[in-house]
Amino acid sequence: MSNQEKTANPTGAGKKPGLRMVFDSRLKLEFHGSKITSDAGLLAYRELDAALGLTDLGENLLSDGRTGKNTQHSMVAQMRQSIFSRLAGYEDTNDAERLSVDPTMRHVVGGRATEHTAASTSQMGRFETEVLTQPGNLKALTKLSGKWIDQLGERQPMRNSFGHG
Repeated sequence: MSNQEKTANPTGAGKKPGLRMVFDSRLKLEFHGSKITSDAGLLAYRELDAALGLTDLGENLLSDGRTGKNTQHSMVAQMRQSIFSRLAGYEDTNDAERLSVDPTMRHVVGGRATEHTAASTSQMGRFETEVLTQPGNLKALTKLSGKWIDQLGERQPMRNSFGHG
């Protein structure tokens, strides 16, 4: 490789077309240097979530007291961002600003985030400390895990301990 070829693309981006994901053709695996994610493993979890409809169950359970045109992200989108950021190992909302522009997190959150950004640190902070802590939403969250178990049971009936069922 000549020196001219080495410096032709200083960001290291290749000229080969990116690999397309089978489950979502909008996603490509390429190297661009500045558009990088370390959380691509979340895509498989999000596909499982979509197939089972788990986070979608929160849409009718959580109450949204927000009003006006400043509601950029749905309750489900914010719930996904909260759940999937914890799944990726982020302890709190401090990393939300960086994650809001992360290509994987934007895809996982869905909705408006796929074309723009996911929720910011302040948006996620309000969601987790003000919205989720409302008595009705706390009660809904306690029911949500049971609904997830029911949803899985509908798809794959559980067997009893004797292997019959």
